[in-house]
Order: sequence, then C-alpha cells, then structure tokens
Amino acid sequence: MVEGRVCLSKEVRNELELLKRKRLHRIKSETVCGPSGVTNMMSRSGGDALRAPASCGVRLQGNAESFSRSNVASCEKDVFSKRKVDKFYTSDLEWTEKIPECPVYCPTKEEFEDPLVYFQKIAPEASKYGICKIISPLSATVPAGAVLMKEKAGFKFTTRVQPLRLAEWDTDDRVTFFMSGRNYTFRDFEKMANKVFSRRYYSAGCLPATYMEKEFWHEIACGKMESVEYACDVEGSAFSSSPSDLLGTSKWNLKKLSRLPKSTLRLLETAIPGVTDPMLYIGMLFSIFAWHVEDHYLYSINYHHCGASKTWYGVPGHSALRFEKVVKEHVYTNDVLSVDGEDGAFDVLLGKTTLFPPNILLEHDVPVYKAVQNPGEFVITFPRAYHAGFSHGFNCGEAVNFAIGDWFPLGAVACLRYAHLNRVPLLPHEELLCKEAMLLNSSLELEDLDYSPADLASHHSIKASFVKLIRFLHRARWSIMKSRACTSVSLNYHRTVVCTLCKRDCYIAFVNCSCYSHHVCLRHDIKSLDFPCGSHHCLFLRDDVGEMEAAAKKFEQDNAISKAVERQAENGDDMYSYPLSNKFQNDVEDGYFPYCEINVDLKPEIATMTSATGQTVEYGHNSLSHNTGNFRPELTDALSSFAASTLCSFVEQVGSSAKNVRSISLPAEYLSVRPPHFVLLCLRLYFSC
Repeated sequence: MVEGRVCLSKEVRNELELLKRKRLHRIKSETVCGPSGVTNMMSRSGGDALRAPASCGVRLQGNAESFSRSNVASCEKDVFSKRKVDKFYTSDLEWTEKIPECPVYCPTKEEFEDPLVYFQKIAPEASKYGICKIISPLSATVPAGAVLMKEKAGFKFTTRVQPLRLAEWDTDDRVTFFMSGRNYTFRDFEKMANKVFSRRYYSAGCLPATYMEKEFWHEIACGKMESVEYACDVEGSAFSSSPSDLLGTSKWNLKKLSRLPKSTLRLLETAIPGVTDPMLYIGMLFSIFAWHVEDHYLYSINYHHCGASKTWYGVPGHSALRFEKVVKEHVYTNDVLSVDGEDGAFDVLLGKTTLFPPNILLEHDVPVYKAVQNPGEFVITFPRAYHAGFSHGFNCGEAVNFAIGDWFPLGAVACLRYAHLNRVPLLPHEELLCKEAMLLNSSLELEDLDYSPADLASHHSIKASFVKLIRFLHRARWSIMKSRACTSVSLNYHRTVVCTLCKRDCYIAFVNCSCYSHHVCLRHDIKSLDFPCGSHHCLFLRDDVGEMEAAAKKFEQDNAISKAVERQAENGDDMYSYPLSNKFQNDVEDGYFPYCEINVDLKPEIATMTSATGQTVEYGHNSLSHNTGNFRPELTDALSSFAASTLCSFVEQVGSSAKNVRSISLPAEYLSVRPPHFVLLCLRLYFSC
C-alpha cells in the first residue's frame, strides 16, 4: 500500500519557512534591552526571548566567563549579575538527593531493531515518569567530532550566551538569552569549553553527577560565573554516513526516525528542522536547557554523542497542568503573564528561558524524575512532559521529535491551546489525523493481519480522535447549511490552510470570503463574520469527505470507540470544537443527529461574488444535497461557474495566463458531472476562454 503524504498549501509552506527564518535570524531584528514577551509565531528551543547582541555592543571576548558587560549599563537592570531570589530556597541542596531516577532500559540487539516498535512496548510504563533513558547496545564507530570535522567540511555554528542566574520573573527581572556573535568550529568550541572546566576544577576528567548537580544549583544561586555558552538548534547531524558504522546504519540514526513506517511525521512532505530533521546541541559546563514542553506535545528523542554527562529533570505529562499551576503561582508574577487562566504560564514557558530549581515542584506535590545521560545513551521525553537540565562540561547531543498513534489525543490538546493563544501551529494536525485514519481504514480491510497489543492501542487513539473530529465537522456543516450562512459551496483544492481568526489548521473544510484572503475554520459563527470584501461566504469542502465519514461510522462499530466518543460528549471535553464549543447545545432539539443527511439550501436571492481574476460570478436558485455514505455533490450552474473561475485563477498563478476571462454560462453537460470529470471539463472550459 502506498502511503499518502501531506501536501501543504503555499500559505502553510510560507508560514513554516518564515518560522525557520525567524528562528535562525532573529538576531537581525531584536535588541538586547527590548521586551522579552512571547510572539505569536511558534519557535523551537532557542525560545521567543532570544535577544541579539548588536545594539548594546555586547560581544564575547575569549570565553564565556569573560563576557563583556561594558555597554549593557543602559539596560534597566544588569542582565548578568546574581541577586538573591527569596522564592527559590537554594541554601540547602539536600533536595537533590530526593529526586528519584527515571526508568532505564537496556534493549537487546533484537529489541533494538525498530525504535518505534520499542517505544510502543515501553510507553505504558515509561510515560508515567515523563522521561526515560535507553542504553544503546550499538556503538558509533565514527566519532561525532570526526563526522562534523571531516564528513561535514566547513561546519561552523553560532552560540547563545545564557546568564547563569535565577530571576524574580517580574516586569523588571526575567532571564533572556543572547546571541554571542561568534562562530565556532567543533574543535574550537571544545577547546574553549575544556579550558573553562579545567580552570575551575583543575581537572580534565568527569566529576560525579551528584557533585555536579549541587555545583550547578549553587552556581546559579550565588556563584561567580556570569554566563555560559550553548549552541542549540544547530541544523545538522553527527551520525556518520559510513556503511561500516553500526549505529549510523541502524534505524536509530535520528536522520531516519521521522520516515519510519510507524511514524506519523512520515506523512509530511515539508521537512521541519528539529521536528522531522534532527538538530545538534553542543554545550559546555553548566549550559542550560530551560523548562519547556515539546512543540505540539510531540515525543522527543535525544542521543548523547560524546563528552560530559547531562542531568535531566522530567515531569510526567499527566502532571503538566499541576506543573503550570505551580509556575504561575510560585515562579511568575502576574505582570509577566500575557493571558489569564491556565494558559498564562504555558504562554510564557513557550519562551524556553525559564529555569528554577525543581525542589519548588516537590514542595507542591508535583512529581519530578531525574536522568543522568552519558555518551551512547538516548533520553526519551513523552508527550506533554515538561523537562529541563544542564551539561556537566563539553558535550554534543542530537535530538528530533517524533509521533506515533497514541500522540493524537494530546496533539489535539496542544492545538486547542495554540488556538487560545492565537499561535500559528507548526504541524497540520487535522491533515495528519485524516491521512493516518484513512490509511488505517484501508489496512483494516485486509485479512489475517496480526496486530500487537501496542498496535491496537495506537489504532484506538487514531480512531477515537478521528471520529471526534469528523463528528464535529459534520455537525458544524449541518449548522452552517441550516443557517444559510454560505452563498456557495465549492470543492477544496487548497489542502491545508490556516484559519485567519484562530490560527487552527483546516484540511477537510473551511469558509472563504469574496476575495479569497480570509480562510475561516468551522469553529466560528459564520453569519457574524464581517470582512471588508463583503458578506458572501463560500464553503470549501473536500470531495472525499463522504469516504471519511463512512470510515468514521465504521470505526464507531467498535464498542470501545463508541464509548470513548460518548464519554467525551458527556464530559464536554471536545478538543476539536473551540471556540464554538457551546453553539451546538440545542442541535438535537433542532433535528440534528450524527451523520444525518445535510441539505445544502443556499440563499434563494441572486448574490454576486468577485473571483480572484476580477470577474463577477452570479448565483441563482441553488440546492445541493448529499448523504453521508457517498458524497458527490450535484454541481449547479452557480457552483460550476464559481469552480471554473477558481480553476482559471489557479492556472494563472502557476504560470499560464487567462486573458479576457468572461462571466461564464455553462451548457447543460457541465451541470451534473462528478468531481473527477468536472476538473477536466473546467480545463476544457479554460482553454476555450
């Protein structure tokens, strides 16, 4: 079976490219002393609060300990000087010995064959801890340094400067990371980092992890080091391409992970650095990765290539809201929260510069677990698990995100929270879910398939999430058609688009305006929309929506799925309907029931709409209908005219030109064709214009 792949719209591809440019070149547009608020564009681990060095003249001279502050005096507070923060009690560090270790797994070479199969096996136990460690039975025969210096000629990277202190996290005092302005080769950074370590400890060897943990928190609170450097989100990989490297040729090579058969991210055509493609993380003594959760609540996997150990702290995903509540009430002050409610801390944490000792979590009954990662070991973080940590000295790690079937319910929660904050998503969640569900539906039609218990659990998550989405969209379309909020219906050729109001991704259906520039998802009150281009709205709908609804009905024949959907309806925890959650409470009284026939009765009066090519398309008395089992809309004169003009506009955009396009009146042969043939007829129509 050939796998379907997500084909993102031009708009979404542009958003992703913009995200990438913002992450890699943010230093060109921001200043040291500027506000550190969180922006509306999703960002990876560099954080939204990253600042550039240029405006205050801050550059790194020599090493991290000699970071110059001569030109930063104009800032309201010295961003590097330590101060006592009473809310964080660091005088007694005995709490470091009270944090339990996370699970450690030592797979055999046979178990190590497929990473995603192994993750499914250990997830029921390991996910309870938020993080776990896996000791690889295979070793890399080509060292990371050799890969980066020889296989990747000219490899260099820029570091970030991290103030090594605690903050009050109020209006005047919060932590900000800076670009150092220096480019390093791998060996140059290693020499600098080792020099810093040997000057402090008069040693070139590793020191005990328990000792280094106490050293770190003492240094953060009241030590003399002002800052450290960290090269994070460096595009590239240190896995060797040599055929003799056993680890590099295995499926545990992080460059291969996102494209494995069980990986949901295999359906993405557009690569996303750090998500589908790995990134490097090159640290020194006390380099920090601040408290954060992965984008879209994805899994993450981190491999330690070489160097000193890292200490990790992890909070299980089931305690994420408790974690955020403690941060909101005991770390942040109200004046740094941009929104009220439970999303307030989540929003600031997305900046990825928040660090505080985990003892404050223990004091408020939030579970925390610890891992000490050494070279040759993987650390896995599970969906929605907050984590943080630091390096014990020079090291090089590599990380990438991944998703398997059990991720979809938590991915839906992340999409909901991004919508609350009006943040552009990084992934087309709806399209990934539909693609995965339809592939699963096709595979279930094959006989004699032997699924493991882990596979069946993954299938349950996909089915339940898909049914909830399809039910919501069917109910929303029924409401739109009943209210006659749209003047026309057209086939959706746009694939995934982003809602201009709440930034949710739309794959199956969306509403557009007269000028085609306001994509709106079905979670809004369409009748109340007020765009400058007018009040005429068109519903864009995929032509295979009937097949999707048939698949959803088939999934609901499983009692476990139907019960999961019933529980969701009873609890009112529909992740897919916000911000229209309360609009459908009286639908049953109005005659709605799941998968009922939708009669598409458009407004009887003549309406006009200006297409993208500037022509006027007339709409007359239109009535479209379909049943959920086999959706193939009868295309009336109005709909045919609209789709033909849309197709002409599309052909123009890809290089052709439609000259002197006129208002089109179609002959009868065009009025009742099925969608596949309709496209061909529209092409014939275009070339006759």
